[in-house]
Amino acid sequence: MLRTVSRCTHFRLPAISGDFRLAFWRFAGKIFCFMQAQEELTAADHLFRLWPWIEANAKRLAFGLAVVLIAVFVFSFYSYRQNQREIAAGEALTQAGISQTGTPLADACLKLATEYAGTLAGQRALLQAATTLFAAGKYADAQIQFQKFLDTYPDNFLTPQATLGVAASLDALGKTDLAVSTYQKASTQTADPNVVGSAKFSLARIDEAQGKLAEAQKLFGDVARSFPNSSLGSEAGMRAMELTAKLPKAPASPAPAPAAAASAPFNLSK
Repeated sequence: MLRTVSRCTHFRLPAISGDFRLAFWRFAGKIFCFMQAQEELTAADHLFRLWPWIEANAKRLAFGLAVVLIAVFVFSFYSYRQNQREIAAGEALTQAGISQTGTPLADACLKLATEYAGTLAGQRALLQAATTLFAAGKYADAQIQFQKFLDTYPDNFLTPQATLGVAASLDALGKTDLAVSTYQKASTQTADPNVVGSAKFSLARIDEAQGKLAEAQKLFGDVARSFPNSSLGSEAGMRAMELTAKLPKAPASPAPAPAAAASAPFNLSK
């Protein structure tokens, strides 16, 4: 404080004229000295001022610190266990895919999907089981597992593939109307070109089977233009050309009659 007072002595009052100006400059001088004193305070000074409060609340502070440390430990342990669980699930799914095929593979994937539910590998295992059942011709079972995926993981990034699987299963079971609506849903709920292309191709195939050749030709053409260098695009292009040949040709419009010669507004021969 002695340094603060000595520094405050350097504050010079200007020439005073009147009681109001004298009072103002005295007040300003006090403010200046106060600000100088605040600048002199160090971190040690602040700690010294807070020390009585720290001593009075030592138990509370210790308890709060312990709670924070426990929360950090629990979160770290949980993250570690989840990471290890993800690794184990991925390894188990890879091993199942290598060692088994067909129905045994589907059964193994369903077991992994239950054991490691919630993990990314568990989600893929459920979708792999449904796909394997479909490939084995068990369309009803495949539909059940595809739908189970949609019910369990409705906002998953693999949801469009599962929706397409439900549609394909319904289609294979002969439930055409339900398949059409599900194909349409699959084609509009994602920007994944593979899902969209497969759904549109299937819709075009159904339209063709129902005799809706114009609609089928349009959808096949869309798929062919979207996938020009793929097997799906090539097949769609060929189907579109075949349907174009089957569609009735529009009658040619008659040629317009020649325009009559314009007559002069008046006759110069008379």
